Amino acid sequence: MRILLAMFLILALAAPAGADLLVPMDGGQQNHLKAYGLAYKVLKRGQTLSWLLNYRGGSFLIPTNSYAEVEARLMGVTVERVTATDVAAIRRQIADANMDEVLLEVPPRIAIYAPPNFQPWDDAVSLALEYAEVDFETIFDAEVLAGGLSAYDWVHLHHEDFTGQYGKFYFNFGRTAWYQEQQKLFEQLAASLGYPSVRALKGAVALSIKEYVVGGGFLFAMCSATDTFDIALAGLGVDFAPAVFDGTPVVPGCCDGMLDYGNCVAFEDFRIETDPSVYEYSDIDTSNYASLRGAEADYFTLFEFSARHDPVPTMLTQSHRAVVNGFLGQTTGFQRRLLKDHVIVLAEVEGTEEVKYLHGAVGRGTFTFYGGHDPEDYTHQVGDPPTDLDLHPHSPGYRLILNNILFPAARKKPQKT
Repeated sequence: MRILLAMFLILALAAPAGADLLVPMDGGQQNHLKAYGLAYKVLKRGQTLSWLLNYRGGSFLIPTNSYAEVEARLMGVTVERVTATDVAAIRRQIADANMDEVLLEVPPRIAIYAPPNFQPWDDAVSLALEYAEVDFETIFDAEVLAGGLSAYDWVHLHHEDFTGQYGKFYFNFGRTAWYQEQQKLFEQLAASLGYPSVRALKGAVALSIKEYVVGGGFLFAMCSATDTFDIALAGLGVDFAPAVFDGTPVVPGCCDGMLDYGNCVAFEDFRIETDPSVYEYSDIDTSNYASLRGAEADYFTLFEFSARHDPVPTMLTQSHRAVVNGFLGQTTGFQRRLLKDHVIVLAEVEGTEEVKYLHGAVGRGTFTFYGGHDPEDYTHQVGDPPTDLDLHPHSPGYRLILNNILFPAARKKPQKT
């Protein structure tokens, strides 16, 4: 504590009067991921900062702040002192290019929807938040159904299967202890909450989450939580799960006219895969195409948006690299032909109809879906060790996750006249 206090005083005295801090997010940053945590900590202390969209990879500008400089050193984040003259020059450059400045004001209240037995290393978002030192809480079905989401600004859906089919792992892992324990846990939870099946419970939870978004919440999901969310909404009241999952047979013709795509937030006109031996939920996913390319040839490209006219998509795509290495998941990507018209494509696999990253509005809130499981583990398998983010501090794939936790705190900075 004394050493930290001494550092604080030394840096405070050494900083020139009126010097702000620039947190570069281009190649000059030594830890891109923790830089988001630094921004979050500044907000948490009741202070504001600016996000300089498209300037040096989406840099942050922190007003005179000795605390932030000390914290940056402790976290290994690169910062540069800039004078009022420097800041004025930066703003002139921003005014003359496809760049903009948005003000970050309030730290978002973050929740991760995850089962009580989840392991943080099974979820890239949990890993990213813990590594960046960003606070979050966990919430699950009972709390969601009781209206608990209203306490949060931003919610991430852990790699959940909202179809009640336990990830369609039955044929590969149905006899393993972990699968049987999970099935028992979920069935007991469904019964305790008054639902006849896990499928029925998950459908009700998906509907509650959609209502949270419609009311103004920000939703983020990766991997199987993306397409199964919409499948559950389309299939409310329809038994599309094979008997090996819920003890009752699939309703004949459940894929022909019985699905209500109007309930969905992102997808439409998809067909559900009802064969329990097929490791797919529907024809939304693009995993088969990505697997054929292989790790060496699999990558996706971020779209560039107008920073002034499309600030949210611009925030969500801030990166020091426009081309990002691909990665697989149970849901790796999305078929463009099955997207609703209002959906904004944030990243695609060039030369294909595969979408990797998308965003849209529902009511007063928004959703962002990101395909794949772990941006730095191409073929993450059940039981694989956790990704060590100390080995990937510049990961553009993980940066996209962390962009999402800051945009709810943003508003456009008023222009001086």
